Amino acid sequence: MTRKLQKPEILNVETVARSRLFTVEGVDLLFSNGARRVYERMRPSDREAVMIVPLVDNHLILIQEYAVGLESYELGFPKGLIDPGETPLEAANRELKEEVGFGAKKLEMLGKLTMAPSYFSSKMNILIAEQLYEEKLEGDEPEPLPQVRWPLENMLGLLQEPDFREARNVSALFLVREWLVKQGRLTY
Repeated sequence: MTRKLQKPEILNVETVARSRLFTVEGVDLLFSNGARRVYERMRPSDREAVMIVPLVDNHLILIQEYAVGLESYELGFPKGLIDPGETPLEAANRELKEEVGFGAKKLEMLGKLTMAPSYFSSKMNILIAEQLYEEKLEGDEPEPLPQVRWPLENMLGLLQEPDFREARNVSALFLVREWLVKQGRLTY
């Protein structure tokens, strides 16, 4: 059991850098013990994202997408921002159609993750998609996203793939594994 901690007091927030996509803020904090620090963070956003783990014929469907931060193609699950007015389920089905060319008759929420919360306020909803049917929507990707079908019986083998390293993808893999075990569709 964790004890309730007193949040630091925010004394000041100022923009320290801005780009076309990002705003970096300096946050002046006063902690309950009297310590004072200035932390930097990306400006918080209420907009969440989805990551979809599609299942078809006892396989996971992954995509290969260019990651400019690493300057390489990475293997991962389809993902994207939730548009204003969309639910996570609606956004997941739209992103699935845009990035993989399938819709899902069955979507289930597995959890919500944060990424580097000391610097970002982003939240990623992890969903599993089943009962897929072909349907393609035009997305915002600059190039087609190649698909990789990975067998469920070797799902942890993904951890050995050098281009499957992004923490949210790895977390989603374990959430899906636990879900499959609870469904009685996979054993340890």
